[in-house]
Amino acid sequence: MASAPSKLYADDVSLVVVLLDTNPFFWSSSSLSFSQFLSHVLAFLNGLLTLNQLNQVVVIATGYNSCDYIFDSSSDLNRGFENGRMPAMCSSFLQKLEDFLIKDEQLSKDEPEGKIKSSLLSGSLSMALCYIQRVFRSGALHPQPRFTNIFQQILCLQGSPDGPEQYVSIMNAIFSAQRSRVPIDSCYMGAQNSAFLQQASYITGGVHHKPQNLDGLFQYLMTIFAADLHSRNFLHLPKPTGVDFRASCFCHKNTIDMGYICSVCLSIFCKHHKKCSTCGSVFGQAQSEAASASDKKRKTPEK
Repeated sequence: MASAPSKLYADDVSLVVVLLDTNPFFWSSSSLSFSQFLSHVLAFLNGLLTLNQLNQVVVIATGYNSCDYIFDSSSDLNRGFENGRMPAMCSSFLQKLEDFLIKDEQLSKDEPEGKIKSSLLSGSLSMALCYIQRVFRSGALHPQPRFTNIFQQILCLQGSPDGPEQYVSIMNAIFSAQRSRVPIDSCYMGAQNSAFLQQASYITGGVHHKPQNLDGLFQYLMTIFAADLHSRNFLHLPKPTGVDFRASCFCHKNTIDMGYICSVCLSIFCKHHKKCSTCGSVFGQAQSEAASASDKKRKTPEK
């Protein structure tokens, strides 16, 4: 008996852009070594490509000073599994990653002391969004351009602490992803949670998770982040709890609980300023100063 023809749902086809944290300052103090982390990631990437032959995976390395594309399954892998896809993927991936690490290390020599050892997450997010827009506007870059509802996903594998100086650019990337309906999933492996990634996943409708046991990282990646958009409707994925919505001020790049906001461009400041440094708008007097000035006028006796 002939088998019934299978129906290919567009939601089953995924384009996953993985942002790989390669910050040496984080991995030198992590309980999970960088080589072990790469073994989990390579197995996860291979699993994504195995789920559907039309799936596409792109990897962007997020370094301390730079970020770059290091793997693209649409260009690097044109052979089937029987012709050695996994060895070809590993060799291309590791070679480009090694070249990137050498270049990023050279850029780190002139960095000033005392700077927060964060990775360039804002740059890698922008590159991921640009790649997704380029693929789906050109169409020819994807192996099957007739599928217009392919699940687009950005997955951040991050361990470095947040860099407050990147707040504006990261929030711009988050809102751009939200408008483009691209969910940003995040797997944070650092000691303290990431406010940036929590907000990114919450705003874009993605999944944020902080694994408790990094030795089982591959299991977390496959069971939480490998599901396509259609399958996520039937899974009990981690829900956002206690999202840190604190912002960073534009003047000193510090995370603040309360501050002043420009009514024109919505810039945030930790102290009152006479003029907005972003848009140039002139602010009025602070409320406390205005109140004290009006009290002095009332107390002044008329001549």
